Amino acid sequence: MSKIYYPAVFHIAEDVGGYWVEFPDLPGCFTQGSDDIEAISMAEDVLGLWLDRSGEDFQREILPPSAISEIKNRYPDDLVMMVGCDPEEFYRKRHNKAVKKTLTIPEWLNERANKAGLNFSQILKEALISKLNL
Repeated sequence: MSKIYYPAVFHIAEDVGGYWVEFPDLPGCFTQGSDDIEAISMAEDVLGLWLDRSGEDFQREILPPSAISEIKNRYPDDLVMMVGCDPEEFYRKRHNKAVKKTLTIPEWLNERANKAGLNFSQILKEALISKLNL
């Protein structure tokens, strides 16, 4: 999968400094940063969190992004820019902990693999990635 881009509005937080950021197309998707670099980084992260549906018990609708010109018209005094996230890449980084699996193979295959010094976990990981075309 490739990056998905949504328009983000960067509001200057005059009272505390930095920016607070919202995604008008994504209800409840907002963040903040103490400077422009941190605000952009945090916006990418919150977009990834919002698009990650792996832990949901329900399926929320993810609407397509509005045209940036439409958002700029709604927020003429604020900085509006497209922020992107690759949901698959974000998911892999966020869910990268090791998970123990028990498997069964024939004894003769186990003996040969052990003699060859093969790493069962690495081979299984590579095989699953290949099988799933990831």
